[in-house]
Amino acid sequence: MTPTPTATLVARDWAEIQERMLVPLYEAVHDRLEIGPGDRLIGLDCGAGLALLLAAGRGARVTGVEPRPELRALARERVLEVLEAVPGPGTPPYDVLTAFAPEPAELAAALAVVRRGGAVVLADWGPPERCTVPAVLGGGPAPHDLDGLVERAGLRPDGSGRVFCPFGYADMESAARGLLSAGLYDVSDPVQAEKELIEALHPYERADGSVWLPNIFRYVIARTQ
Repeated sequence: MTPTPTATLVARDWAEIQERMLVPLYEAVHDRLEIGPGDRLIGLDCGAGLALLLAAGRGARVTGVEPRPELRALARERVLEVLEAVPGPGTPPYDVLTAFAPEPAELAAALAVVRRGGAVVLADWGPPERCTVPAVLGGGPAPHDLDGLVERAGLRPDGSGRVFCPFGYADMESAARGLLSAGLYDVSDPVQAEKELIEALHPYERADGSVWLPNIFRYVIARTQ
């Protein structure tokens, strides 16, 4: 499938503006698991691959899974191995699986390629009262029950954490473009969506024109059995 021009532009906004907002979360997870040489890591719905790039910088061997062709293309521009779907049987097992807000069926398929005792990291928005962005976007989807996902998948809990991830933008245009690229806002009418989003962001605009949106993200770590 060839990405549409609009989809490609949105993907570039994600890669160039929005994705870096999650670096504190990526780094906290990598630190907690002591990711380094010898680790094989697979990232589910990896987007443009920044989390993979950071893990590779620590010496890990990384693979991504990203169904959206426009994001997959950007990840491959970063010289990352990114597949359209989870690899099938016969794949050497991975030591670590990471996933942001995974669906149960998607998670179940990915667990098949994780070695016994391997780490599974699930992450999502933290408590609604500690997350500015979902409120700005009209409430947004409720965060996944990460502990419930771990239990239903038959995994062994092995810790959790919360990470402060402020979304900071140089100006209102960058804020609107970045947030619209995150897929949390109704963009059936892009012009109207941008107008409504900018209006909603005005309370978070600083005197210098920058926009500051504090958020807390939560992650859980589990082990395959």
